[in-house]
Amino acid sequence: MKIIIVGAGGREHTMAWKLRRSPKVTEVICVPGNGGMAGIARCAAINPEDFEAITELAREEGVDYVLVGPEAPLAAGIVDHLKAAGIKALGPARAAARLESSKVFAKDFMARHNIPTADYKTYEDAESALARLRSPETKYPLVVKADGLAAGKGVVVAKNAEEASDAVKRIMIDREFGESGDRLIIEDCLIGIEASYIVLTDGKTVLPAAAARDHKAAFDNDEGPNTGGMGTYSTDDILGPELEKEVLRRDKSGRFRGYYRTGARRRR
Repeated sequence: MKIIIVGAGGREHTMAWKLRRSPKVTEVICVPGNGGMAGIARCAAINPEDFEAITELAREEGVDYVLVGPEAPLAAGIVDHLKAAGIKALGPARAAARLESSKVFAKDFMARHNIPTADYKTYEDAESALARLRSPETKYPLVVKADGLAAGKGVVVAKNAEEASDAVKRIMIDREFGESGDRLIIEDCLIGIEASYIVLTDGKTVLPAAAARDHKAAFDNDEGPNTGGMGTYSTDDILGPELEKEVLRRDKSGRFRGYYRTGARRRR
């Protein structure tokens, strides 16, 4: 198989490295890739959001699949574009990518389907958000989030009203993240260990990956501002079998039902 990987970060580098080890893969082309990825794959200097150029490259090279890593092209509908052109692509469609590209959409989705999430409220103007922060009933720490994509930097864990107000001003008044700050969320701060759990699905079968922990804060001991990620690690005990089962199977009523598949294994 010949595969195109869209992206230029560590995630895409790992995907390229792993795929090159497969005897089924003859070549990996990275769009645009980077200097480190050039050692294991061919790089094509194409903007990840230039869907027409990526489609043309896929046709010229006769690739079997296009794998998409970055959030921005997914949110813009690259998978929909490629599939419409008859090219197989791995990644969520534009509608599904809204779970990543809009925090308001994601929080409303979780609330609608009774998926556990921190209590929150959405604000569409800075004045009402700042009024909430001045309320004597507001408790700290709390979390302020820009609605749209912000390269991992649109989330502020505010220890007090001053930090929270500064975050609102940066997002909605100074427009630090552009239109991603048209709306914001203020939500309760949950204290605990973060875990990312990603699955692949075709709508019927679920293939889970290993859970991972992402270091977001810029400095040690969770100090400093949030970033797009300072590194991750993965171990088998991040979730444990019981919590993993709950994540995979719990429906909105709180009951467990159905099956999921992990390769040749099947659990009930």
